Amino acid sequence: MGGLDSQLWAVDALGALAHETRLAVFRALVKAGPEGMIAGAIADHCSVPPSTMSHHLAALERAGLVQSERESRLIHYRADFPGMRRLLTFLMQDCCQGAPEMCGDLLGDLACLADQPANASGER
Repeated sequence: MGGLDSQLWAVDALGALAHETRLAVFRALVKAGPEGMIAGAIADHCSVPPSTMSHHLAALERAGLVQSERESRLIHYRADFPGMRRLLTFLMQDCCQGAPEMCGDLLGDLACLADQPANASGER
C-alpha cells in the first residue's frame, strides 16, 4: 500500500471523520462490532434526525469506513474494519523511522483504555 491513490483515499476517509456526528457514528459502529446497528438506532444514539443521519452514513460509506446491508425495510450498518485497518496502517506506516519502540506500545495503550470506565462525556 502506498502512493498517491492511498493518500487520496486517506484524505477522503479522514475528511469523512472530520465531522462531529460522523465521528460519533463511526465510533458507535466500531463499538457495536460486527453486528453493527440499524440506521434508526444509530440516529437515536446520536440524537440526529434519520434524514440527516442517512447523509452522514452515506459519506462514511463512500469513504470506505462503513458498510451497509439491506434487511427487508431496514438498513443495517457496520464499521468496515478492513477500511479502518487500511486507514490506521496508512497513518502508521512511516512511524518510527527504524525505531519501532516509539510506536510499539500502541496496542497496549488501547488495551488499557478498554479497561478504564468512560467519563460523563464518553471519554476514557
